[in-house]
Formats: sequence, C-alpha cells, structure tokens
Amino acid sequence: MKTRTIASALFVAAAAALAAGCSETPQDAALTAGKYQGKPDTHPWDGEAQVFAGAEFKRGDKGSWEAALKSRSQAQNEYVRIQQ
Repeated sequence: MKTRTIASALFVAAAAALAAGCSETPQDAALTAGKYQGKPDTHPWDGEAQVFAGAEFKRGDKGSWEAALKSRSQAQNEYVRIQQ
C-alpha cells in the first residue's frame, strides 16, 4: 500500500511538472505597423562617455575612434610587444 501511495504522488508531481511547461507565454516583441520598438542603434564613436576610455579618443570623432582601435589592437600584437 505504501509503494502505491509513493507511486501516485510521483505521478501527480510529474503530471504537474509537465503541465507547468505548457503555460509559457510568448516573449516576442509586438510589431506595430512594421516598426521596430527597441532601442535605436548609434555609431560606436557617438556612445556615452567612458570612464576608462583612453585620452586619444574624443567622443563623436570617428577618426579618433579608429585611431584608438588601431593603437589598442597593436598593443595586443605579440610581435610588436616583443620588439620593444
């Protein structure tokens, strides 16, 4: 009798777990007349002021952004670092 009670309790718990998986609501963003409702994208050089940004980067200047990326990538190049 005790095993039947345990088996029925396990069956009820499994049925409840399976039924809970069916109640998921969709999480897609609603489209309104084909327009995107999310955050608008900006250019990387127009971003917010960074606390740890280098001194060579000026916010809003594409040329300084590209120069900062180039110097950062050269600092990560092992061949350049070894020759110093």
